[in-house]
Amino acid sequence: MNSAPNILYILADDLGWGDLSCHGSSIRTPTIDRLVQEGVELGQHYVCPMCTPTRASLLTGRHPGRFGAHATTPSNPPVLPDGYPTLATVLRDAGYDTGLFGKWHLGSSPHFGPNGYGFNTAYGSLAGGVDPYNHFYKRGDYSVTWHKNGGLIEEHGHVTDLIAREAVAWIESRNRPFFCYVPFTAVHVPIKPTQDWLNAYQYDDFDKDPLKDASFRKYAAYTSHMDWAVGQLLEALEHTCQRENTLVIFSSDNGAINDCPLHGTDQYPGWQEAYPRLGCNGPLRGVKAQLYEGGIRTPTFVNWRGNLQPGRMDHPVQIVDWMPTLTALCGAAPTRDPQWDGADIWPLIKGANPAAEKRMYWNFRGGRNLGLRLGDWKLTDCEVEDGRRLELFNIADDPFEADEVSADHPQKVDELTELIVAERRLDDTSKRPDVH
Repeated sequence: MNSAPNILYILADDLGWGDLSCHGSSIRTPTIDRLVQEGVELGQHYVCPMCTPTRASLLTGRHPGRFGAHATTPSNPPVLPDGYPTLATVLRDAGYDTGLFGKWHLGSSPHFGPNGYGFNTAYGSLAGGVDPYNHFYKRGDYSVTWHKNGGLIEEHGHVTDLIAREAVAWIESRNRPFFCYVPFTAVHVPIKPTQDWLNAYQYDDFDKDPLKDASFRKYAAYTSHMDWAVGQLLEALEHTCQRENTLVIFSSDNGAINDCPLHGTDQYPGWQEAYPRLGCNGPLRGVKAQLYEGGIRTPTFVNWRGNLQPGRMDHPVQIVDWMPTLTALCGAAPTRDPQWDGADIWPLIKGANPAAEKRMYWNFRGGRNLGLRLGDWKLTDCEVEDGRRLELFNIADDPFEADEVSADHPQKVDELTELIVAERRLDDTSKRPDVH
């Protein structure tokens, strides 16, 4: 077990493809940029369009619709059946220590928190994104959500600093292989950077509109603060001489939002404001909560010093692939036959060519928005005001989805539609009986 690698999985919240300086942003993200340059960037890494579905897929290796319609949207009711084997469960049973520091959002009641799904230690928000200073989720039954191992707590401090502090202390005190999952609440609204990070952008000009300029300055500061926190996690690995034996993975749970009006932020207790300019998914089309590339393709890289050569891997992969990949890499076999929708992508990361066309599926908002990609072809079937809209794109030829070509390829539309129907038959197969 001494040779088993540690896993540090960092997940940003609402960070867009175009929000890293290595992707051309004016936001300064030196730590993440360096990890990209020294690691393997996954140029086509797909997630779900919003938070809960992506998190469910990461920890189960399955598409979120398998757990019911509520798992395909942000969910406060519990998502996973009691005792369902997660990535944390399987690694823990193989001898790993497991910790989660940040946002859970797979069941906002303490009774359904991460400690019941394989995490020995858990800290942060049981629900979704929180106000960075008062740590409250949206007004309602789950507004009080800040916890440690399922016990609700009150404490002072900026949420990014608190998450980094707890994760660093945990990493530095481990004496066996570990799986450390750090889902930051940054850069989800409300956007409230610390004064020090805001000062770092005091003399930057981003927009001729003064309100947009001020808004983006805060967003940039909030993002750079998270980048610094990532650096603290890496420093903890250096302190404990674990850097070479730790696989670091970074991604975002979905694409960015371009702006947020006041009615989107005043759901949170405390003083809130509108944000007329926020993140960027450019040059990809679309935003969070959409099945266009900008909503579901996020900046992602893997970094394992001394074990992975720097480079870029552009074969399409999906968030459901991580559980089969990491369990195989760590020699952790599930106790029962897995029902994974994902596949082991480690050979691709190491430079192998894919054996077959990759198939990816999306069920968002309980079937209101459906999508499937097979090889280079991507079909979406989404609810619109006057019914439903089918769109077909060839992502290899048209990565920015400028040319909708369903009329030119009716046979491809039929083929992908049949595959969506087949995938839909598998949805709800692991739905909790107590959630409707």
